[in-house]
Amino acid sequence: MGKGKTSIAAVVVGRNEGARLVQCLASLQGIVARIIYVDSGSSDASIAAARRTGATIVELDAAYPFTAARARTAGFLALQKTGEMPDYVQFIDGDCRMQPDWIKVAQTALDCDETLGIVTGWRSEVNRQHSIYNALCDFEWHRPAGVIITCGGDMMVRSTAFDMVGGFDGTVIAAEDDEFCVRIRKAGWKIQRLPVEMTLHDAAMTYFSQWWRRAVRSGHGFAQVGDMHPEYFTKERRRVWIYGAILPFIAIVGLGASPWILIVVLGLYALSYFRTVIGLHRNGLGIKEALQHAVFISLSKFPNLQGILTYKWRRFRGLKMNIIEYK
Repeated sequence: MGKGKTSIAAVVVGRNEGARLVQCLASLQGIVARIIYVDSGSSDASIAAARRTGATIVELDAAYPFTAARARTAGFLALQKTGEMPDYVQFIDGDCRMQPDWIKVAQTALDCDETLGIVTGWRSEVNRQHSIYNALCDFEWHRPAGVIITCGGDMMVRSTAFDMVGGFDGTVIAAEDDEFCVRIRKAGWKIQRLPVEMTLHDAAMTYFSQWWRRAVRSGHGFAQVGDMHPEYFTKERRRVWIYGAILPFIAIVGLGASPWILIVVLGLYALSYFRTVIGLHRNGLGIKEALQHAVFISLSKFPNLQGILTYKWRRFRGLKMNIIEYK
């Protein structure tokens, strides 16, 4: 297995990331042997900026829907074509910066345990304090270390494991990392989160509309990946249907019958909200932040439902699974 940096390459995926991409590529210089940048139809200067760093450029064909999954697999295939496939591939989104110690730590973990297919670490928001939406992302990124079920798109993957499962499914527009991880585990590999800072992420979310569209995208992922792997996202889908559809329907229908029905429904929402607050507080958030975060977590069931229905409509009509962008 890889004993030096020549055994590790990086695949960066992006679309109109601008200065964020420049910082991302700079953070990888000197710590990986090769850098592949996969561009999904950027209209800014991303490609020119990546070319100046010496990265190998892959431009995805616009005739097919752009997805992060498609981009990551294209980057891996570009590495294969060089004839010198690295032992490990670090995937990183173009709106992230690599922490300097991560590559060495991740490589050591994979070197020491041949059953590991993927290692990941902690991702943090670079501007957490700029908006509640960034703060929501930051809390979302921090999860306990150890053997895990799935992880986000920033990950170091054993090349043999990636090749064994056929890489990412390019048709999945959201939660594609979850779907990939499900197949990795089904193939007999383990996934581990190391207690180390891995990347700095720039969500750049300052508007409610951005948060809403991101939540719509999540709902689309719940439905699409849930169709592919029925045992996955079951709780998430159930909560969306209950709090985003069933309870509102009962409240509207019940208005003409008895005001108590509306009161009961509102009581169920309040109970769910306070249970969320308690859970967030137990997981490290201060009570003030927990109260704020719980509002958006509760509200997210409605854009999640929009995402689920969008997926079902697309599937019913045989439409393309186009990406849902929030920035």
